[in-house]
Amino acid sequence: MPQYLIEREISGACNMSGDQLRDASKHSNAVLAELGPDIEWVQSYVAGDKIYCIYNAPSEDLIRCHAEKAGLPANKITPVSVVIDPSTAQP
Repeated sequence: MPQYLIEREISGACNMSGDQLRDASKHSNAVLAELGPDIEWVQSYVAGDKIYCIYNAPSEDLIRCHAEKAGLPANKITPVSVVIDPSTAQP
């Protein structure tokens, strides 16, 4: 299944409390459950005023549908072409 990197611009994201992040996660999960098994939230990173999310989904349209229903911005959606990590350097 295709993987996407979603950039969400959220003012003050790095100052969100644990409770705020948990509540946002619960709401996002509820919308994901409503949309069905074709979309999966893998992980997110909070950095400054942005949250970068990794999702598996069959299309960018489904990512946008999730963002709209969850009330989240999806300022930039980029398909992931290759994933590398330190093990990529191994022969």
